[in-house]
Amino acid sequence: MKINQLLIALAAFSTLSFAPALYAADSAATVNGKVIKQSWVDYIMKDAQAHGQKPSDDMKNAIVKNLVATELVYQEAQKQGFDKNPDFQTSQELTNRKMLSDIYLQDFMKKNPVSEADSKAEYEQYKKETGDKEYSARHILVKTEAEANDILAQLKKGSDFAKLAKEKSIDTTNKDKGGDLGWFSPTIMVKPFGDAVTSLKKGEVTSAPVQTQFGWHVIKLIDTRATQFATYDKVKPDIENKLQQIKLQKMLLGLKEKAKIDMPGVTPAK
Repeated sequence: MKINQLLIALAAFSTLSFAPALYAADSAATVNGKVIKQSWVDYIMKDAQAHGQKPSDDMKNAIVKNLVATELVYQEAQKQGFDKNPDFQTSQELTNRKMLSDIYLQDFMKKNPVSEADSKAEYEQYKKETGDKEYSARHILVKTEAEANDILAQLKKGSDFAKLAKEKSIDTTNKDKGGDLGWFSPTIMVKPFGDAVTSLKKGEVTSAPVQTQFGWHVIKLIDTRATQFATYDKVKPDIENKLQQIKLQKMLLGLKEKAKIDMPGVTPAK
């Protein structure tokens, strides 16, 4: 039977009525003498509530019936030795390790929350590093300095910058837009490019090619404006996530520094 068919069968089975049974007070049901723990039912109910579902007797009954159906299959799988399968045992070990690790990390984040003060400080630092001015520019990227100088010569003769960008630039992300980079802060660009942009006046083109690790650039400044910052409330979730990740990385680094780690199965980096 395929997995989908099995799930359908289990779902149908869960709708059957069960005769009242006498079982221990701390159990929700028994299957061939094996206890379906009430704590399992409570956990599933709590998880359902956390995801917005309203608890009810119908929900509880459905959970118990599904656990019973699962237990029947579980017991049969044990009878046939599936629990001794090496792949199953390995998967179970890895799953248990990940679940326990996830629970620990969740607890760590709960005990080490990002404060409002830290979030606001990070936001102000970001604004400071970004600067109060944004630039709009076009560029033409080529492989050699000679190509860049040839483009500069064509521009001096009156060639259109956007047209040359479409024809010559190897920057495929913006060549079809005439080399238009949109609005940006120089701080997000590699330093030679950012320095060149900030040295230009509106409408000017760099007098000489600008070299970066990407190649040679010819740059034209279109305009400048005051930096348009997103409001704190809008970026707050991203800031909190970033700071939380920093806390996690610091914690993991501390564990690594205290541990004795041997990785004979890892191939050394070239």
